[in-house]
Amino acid sequence: MTNHWIDIKNADSILIIGSNAAEHHPVSFKWVLRAKDAGATVMHVDPKFSRTSARSDFHVPIRSGTDIAFMGGMINYVLENGRYYKDYVVDYTNASYIVSEGFEFNDGLFSGYDPKSRTYDQSSWKFDLDSKGVPKKDPSLKHPRCVFNLLKKHFSRYNIENVSSVTGVSKDNLQKVYSTFSSTGTPDKAGTIMYALGWTQHTVGVQNIRSAAILQLLLGNIGVAGGGINALRGEPNVQGSTDHTLLYHIIPGYMAMPRADWQTYDAYNKANTPVSTDPHSANWWQHKPKYFTSLLKGWYGENATAKNGYCYGLLPKIEKGADHSYMFLFDRMYNNEITGGFIIGLNPMNSVPNSNKVRKALDNLDWLVTQELHHSETTDNWHRPGVDPKKVKTEVFLLPSAHRVEKEGTVTNSGRWLGWHDKAIEPEADARSFGAAFVPMMNEVRALYKEEGGKLPEAITLLNWPKTYNPEYWTRLINGQFTKDTVVKGTKYKKGQQVPSFTALSDDGSTMSLNWLYTGSYTEEGGNKAKRRNPQQTKMQANIGLYPNWAWCWPVNRRILYNRASVNADGMPLNPKKAVIKWDGKKWVGDVPDGGWKPLSSGKGKHPFIMSKHGHGQIFGPGRKDGPIPEHYEPVETPIDSHPFSKQLSSPVYKFVDSSMDKLAKPADPNFPIVLTTYSLTEHWCGGGETRNVPNLLEAEPQLYVEMSPELAEEKGIANGDGVIVESIRGKVEAIAMVTVRMRPLKVKGKTVHLVGMPFCFGWTTPGTGDSTNRLTPSVGDPNTTIPEYKASCVNIRKADKLTEIEM
Repeated sequence: MTNHWIDIKNADSILIIGSNAAEHHPVSFKWVLRAKDAGATVMHVDPKFSRTSARSDFHVPIRSGTDIAFMGGMINYVLENGRYYKDYVVDYTNASYIVSEGFEFNDGLFSGYDPKSRTYDQSSWKFDLDSKGVPKKDPSLKHPRCVFNLLKKHFSRYNIENVSSVTGVSKDNLQKVYSTFSSTGTPDKAGTIMYALGWTQHTVGVQNIRSAAILQLLLGNIGVAGGGINALRGEPNVQGSTDHTLLYHIIPGYMAMPRADWQTYDAYNKANTPVSTDPHSANWWQHKPKYFTSLLKGWYGENATAKNGYCYGLLPKIEKGADHSYMFLFDRMYNNEITGGFIIGLNPMNSVPNSNKVRKALDNLDWLVTQELHHSETTDNWHRPGVDPKKVKTEVFLLPSAHRVEKEGTVTNSGRWLGWHDKAIEPEADARSFGAAFVPMMNEVRALYKEEGGKLPEAITLLNWPKTYNPEYWTRLINGQFTKDTVVKGTKYKKGQQVPSFTALSDDGSTMSLNWLYTGSYTEEGGNKAKRRNPQQTKMQANIGLYPNWAWCWPVNRRILYNRASVNADGMPLNPKKAVIKWDGKKWVGDVPDGGWKPLSSGKGKHPFIMSKHGHGQIFGPGRKDGPIPEHYEPVETPIDSHPFSKQLSSPVYKFVDSSMDKLAKPADPNFPIVLTTYSLTEHWCGGGETRNVPNLLEAEPQLYVEMSPELAEEKGIANGDGVIVESIRGKVEAIAMVTVRMRPLKVKGKTVHLVGMPFCFGWTTPGTGDSTNRLTPSVGDPNTTIPEYKASCVNIRKADKLTEIEM
C-alpha cells in the first residue's frame, strides 16, 4: 500500500476492484465504511455481487480479465474531458517528457517485438535527453511525442462503446464510475483504489496495477491523504515476506538477485545502480551499493571484506532470463530435473494451477521434507485418491509445526506497519516454529560442509549464522548494526550498536543490515519499535489518523509514500484540510517526509518521486516486459476470438510451460464457453489447510460449490443444490451448484457470456469437502512476475448423475 489502512477513511471516492474487501479483509473494511459515513462514494467493480457490493454505493459487474479495458476507458475519459489535475501532472509526473522517435505502438504491439523469442527489445522505450543527460520536457504538454500526448493517443481507442463491448459493463455503469472517480482530480479531493489478487492473478497483472498508477497520477492521488494504490494482502504477513524475499528474483529490500552476467561485486553494483544528472532528482536507488554491501556484511560478517568483494562471489547466481517460480519449478520436477526439496508452511498441491500435473510432479521426487500444523494435500500427496502409495518413490518427512500463537515475532501488514506479537503458549511436544527448526538444521548442514567439504563449501561455512533461534536477535540484525566504531551526525556509535536509519548505512563495510528498508525499526534510542503501542499524535497527525507512535512503518516510519507530492513548491499542502506534511519555514511537520530537503522553490529541493531515477511519477514506465503503457489483452483462455482494440488477442509475451498435461483451450472454444474465476472465503484461510481442521469453520463452509446465475442454471438444467461437474481442458472437479443472482450473464461483443465462481480452499484430505478447484486452472503467467492466471479461465458445466471422486 502506498498509504495505510486508517488513511482510507480520508478518501472522497473509493474504487474497489479485483477485491472483495468486506469478506476477505473485514477488519480493514471498517475504514471504507468510515469514509462512506463521511460522504465518500464507494464503488465495487467485480464479477460477483458480494458483501462488499452490498455496502457500496453501487456494484459494477465485469467480465474477469478485462480490467485494463475498464481502466483504459477511465484514463481516456479523464484525458478527453480534462479531468486531470494539470499542475500535479506537469510538476510531479513524467507526462511532459519527450519520448524518443524510435518508440512506436502498432496494432497491439510495441516497438522492439521479436515474435521468435516472444520478447521485447526495450531499447526504443526511452526518453530524449539534453546535453546534461536530463530528459527533455515540454511543460505545455503540446509536443506530439511527449508522454501526455502518447498516452492520449494510446487510450483514444478505449471509448465507452469499445470498453462496454469487451468488459460486459453497461455504458451507464461505465459513465457513472468514470464520472464519480475522476471528480477527485482536484486538490481538495482524493480517491483511493483498493485491489487484491483479483487484479494480480492474470497474465496482465502488473499492467492492471500500472493502469491504476497512471490514473492516480493523472488525478493527483498519489502521496495525499485518502489517495494511493492500496494492495490488500491475502495473509497477515505477505508484505513482510515479500520485503524479506519470498520471490526468487529479488534479495531483501527489493534488490535484484545476483545473475550469471554480473560475476563480480562491482559488476552487480554497476548494473543495478541508476545514475541521474538532474540536480533535483533524489534518485534514491543511487544508494543501493550501501544497502547491498550492508546486506553482504549481514550474511557473512567479518568474512566479508572489500578485498573479496564482500563475499559476493559466494552467492548463487541465476541465469539471465531464468525463471524459478512455482510454475517452472514444478515443470522441472515433472520432467525429473529435481530430486528433493523442502515445502514448509504452504500447500502447493492445492493452490498451484493445473493441480493434476503438480501432484504427479511431486511423485518424481526422491525425498521431501514438509513442516505443517496438519496433514495436507501436499504432505499426503503420496497416498491421494486413485494413487497406489507403493508406486510413489518419494520418501516424505513430516515435521510438526508450532502454531502462530505458539511463537513470537513480527508481521508487516499491508500498510507496511511492523508489529510485534508475543507468544501465547509454548508449542506442544516436539513442535517448533519454522525458525526454531531451520536454524539448527542449517547448523547441521554447516557442520557437514566443514567436515566433508563439497562444491564451494565457503558459501555455507562462512555464513554469519547463530547457534540458536531467537526472534528478537534476528529483528536486531534486520535493522542493522555498526561493525566498527562510527560517528553519525555527531553521535558516536560503538561496534555492535544498532544503526539509527538507512541513511547511516555505508558501502565501506562499517555497517550491516539484513534489510535496509527496516533500518530504524530497532534502534539504540527507541528499542524494538514494533512493540510500540502509543496512540499519541500531534493535532495535524490526528486530523488524518496517522498514529506515528503505534508500531513502526517502513521506510523510516513514513506512513504515506511520496508525501512531498501532497504539497506545492513552497511546501504548503495542496489540501490544507487533510494535510500530510507541511514546511513550517525550518522543517517538515506531520508525517515523515520522503526526504528532508527544503521545498522545491528554495532551489535546493528534490522531485517527490524519489525511487524513480528522474524523480517523477512514471506514467510512461519503461522496464516492464510487456510494454511501457498498459494495453488490453485477453486472458489466454477467452470466450471471444477478437476485440476492438487491436488484432493482438492475448499478451504476446505471457509465460507458459509446455507439457502433455499443459493443455489450453483455444479462443472462443465452444467446448469451454464459460468464464471461471476463483476466490477465497472469509471462513477459510487461503487453501484451507488450517481452517478445514476447525470444526465450526468447516460447518460454516463445508464443501466446494460453484456459483452460477439462474440463466446459466436454466440453460444447463441445473437446480440449486444439485451436484455438478465443472470441466476445463485440463481436468474435472465435482461441486455443488449455488444458483444465485450474485452472478449474472454479461453481453460481450453482442453475445451472452456466462461467468461462474468457485472457492479454492477445499481438498481431499478433508473428507466430504471436495477437491482442489485448481485442477481446472492453466499454467500461464504474467511476463513480469509469473503469477498464474487463476482469475480467468474457460470451463463448461453439467449436472452430475451422482458425485464420485474424480481423478482427472
